Amino acid sequence: MPKRFHLGWFMNFALDEWNRPFAAGGKPWDGTFYIDMAKSMERACFDYIMLEDTLMISDAYGHSTEAYLKYAIMGPKGDPSPMASLIANHTKNLGVVATFSTMAYPPFMLARLCATLDNIAGGRFGWNIVTSGENYAAMNFGMDELPPRQARYDMADEYVDLVKQLWSSWDRDAVVMDRETDTYADYTKVRPINFEGKYYKCRGPLNCVPTVQPGRPAFVQAGGSPRGRQFAAETADSIIAPSSGVAGIKAYRDDVRARAAASGRDPDEIKVLFVVAPVLGETEEEAHAKFARISSAPGYIPKVLASISSITDIDFSQFDLDKELPHLTTNGEQGSLDAFAQWGSGKTLRELCMEQVSRGLDGLVGTPEQVADRMGEIMEEVGGDGFLITRPFTTTISRQYILEICEGLVPALQRRGLTRTEYTKSTLRETLREF
Repeated sequence: MPKRFHLGWFMNFALDEWNRPFAAGGKPWDGTFYIDMAKSMERACFDYIMLEDTLMISDAYGHSTEAYLKYAIMGPKGDPSPMASLIANHTKNLGVVATFSTMAYPPFMLARLCATLDNIAGGRFGWNIVTSGENYAAMNFGMDELPPRQARYDMADEYVDLVKQLWSSWDRDAVVMDRETDTYADYTKVRPINFEGKYYKCRGPLNCVPTVQPGRPAFVQAGGSPRGRQFAAETADSIIAPSSGVAGIKAYRDDVRARAAASGRDPDEIKVLFVVAPVLGETEEEAHAKFARISSAPGYIPKVLASISSITDIDFSQFDLDKELPHLTTNGEQGSLDAFAQWGSGKTLRELCMEQVSRGLDGLVGTPEQVADRMGEIMEEVGGDGFLITRPFTTTISRQYILEICEGLVPALQRRGLTRTEYTKSTLRETLREF
């Protein structure tokens, strides 16, 4: 019996496909498109759907907002919290993960928001913990620039400690609803936390009921740099990881698991999901033709470079497409930069861009059966834990792509015994730890 792996979906509350033959219309802002999408994920038994977010419009590529607004790159976006609530309300088993930045949300507000969403979702909510990696985002919240990465993660460590204490400020049995004494909550089981750290201070308690999931919602995190990996290994239930070849993702997972063990955690409690974008066709030739159409479409390379510029605060328009990149560092998302650049590989910038269609793993272009076989092989070699599926780079999400994954690829995986065919647990943390 093959070892099963987990599936998530990485998406933005952003534009759906609006300018292609099978366009949905480009007006997803009432949420109905994404409610339909989440229902498809649930029928396919995905562990969770993850709503990414950023808090600015970039001009990193070419020092202009033109590419970002022309191609709707990293924006416009809707706020993930109401979308998470909508999706939770229209599903019964699917986990719903929303991205909230420790830079942007005061800890008390974040703790109350997550507890509220976990109650709406019946214990299926997860918080994708980000520190933000863009100076423009910092400027939108009254700062001149982001703190250095090390400081951001030090702050995040303290932030997480604080919100966990806020979630514990109500005992699990504090709500008694005793009709005879007209008592809703036992005041002796709700208490201030009087937290005072290096970066944050909060009295508490929360003024909402505890999370459905014991102690806290599920934690998701994307740790790329060594410091980010350490934070993820100590904190996360599921880690979002970029794909950079089978050897690269195996090394990433092994490193995170070693860090978790060294921190006193059971590494099996952490599910590392690697971001992939399969390109599917009824035949192998059709899939490769589709891949070629994506990678040769007008604007493909500028879209890739504008995207990576946005999250790294590096202007990639300055580099020769047919040469290797010079070694670069950033105060932005260093892990994403490292995964994209593949330092020492000898690849030119153009070659790196071409690999981004399916997000950096080979063999994921073909029929559902072929891609399912390849995904099984990759997980066997890596050791686990699963994949986070997203749209091919530079495309917008379409009903056609959702159908290809949920009604084509996932059934092929299920026939091989590689992914779940039903939900057996009631909360997201339990679902993640089921196998």
